[in-house]
Amino acid sequence: MLEIKTINQFYGGSQILRDVSLSVPTGACTVLLGRNGVGKTTLIKCLMGVLPVKTGQIILDGKDITTLKPYARASLGMAYVPQGREIFSRLTVEENLLMGLSVLKGKAASKIPEDVYEMFPVLKEMLHRRGGDLSGGQQQQLAIARALVARPKVLILDEPTEGIQPSIIKDIERVIRTLSERGDMAIFLVEQYYDFAQSLADHYLVMSRGQVVKSGMGADMEKDNIRNFVAL
Repeated sequence: MLEIKTINQFYGGSQILRDVSLSVPTGACTVLLGRNGVGKTTLIKCLMGVLPVKTGQIILDGKDITTLKPYARASLGMAYVPQGREIFSRLTVEENLLMGLSVLKGKAASKIPEDVYEMFPVLKEMLHRRGGDLSGGQQQQLAIARALVARPKVLILDEPTEGIQPSIIKDIERVIRTLSERGDMAIFLVEQYYDFAQSLADHYLVMSRGQVVKSGMGADMEKDNIRNFVAL
């Protein structure tokens, strides 16, 4: 569904991404691990068009989207849950979810899918609460739900466990696993929390100094000593 071919990116004179290539298939959760500062978030911003790539290609469902604007990528089926959530704190939960529908057209752009509330029942209870009044964990659930309402082909999550209480992490893990098993979505999870990543990974990749240095099947992460690559 999503394919990245030899992407390079620079900040000033420093090269941040070095010939990064990877693929994210439909019906699976692909996990990208790595310590802070190795280029994970820069890669995601390139995938979403927030940053341009210096060289390389980004292919979505067979279409070259390398030069498309972020809103065009979203309309083609890419959804992004950024690190730090970035919900609209002054809008209600319902209004935040309706913002996620803005890439759709017609009746679909006005109705929040009911299964979103089934995945995150707390949001239905808090529909008219302002986003800024929710706890950090509830805001993370809202950010994921906002991405899901548009029925994306690709869901990109940047460290969804950061600063979240363990009980909410379990809820998020359950939702990601459900989405992966449903088989109609490609999930790209960027994560530092090894146990969370391992529990969900169908495929894994490890980045170091702007490069993919190791990759394999999620079931082989322990055998491949991947924990040592991300341990501080």
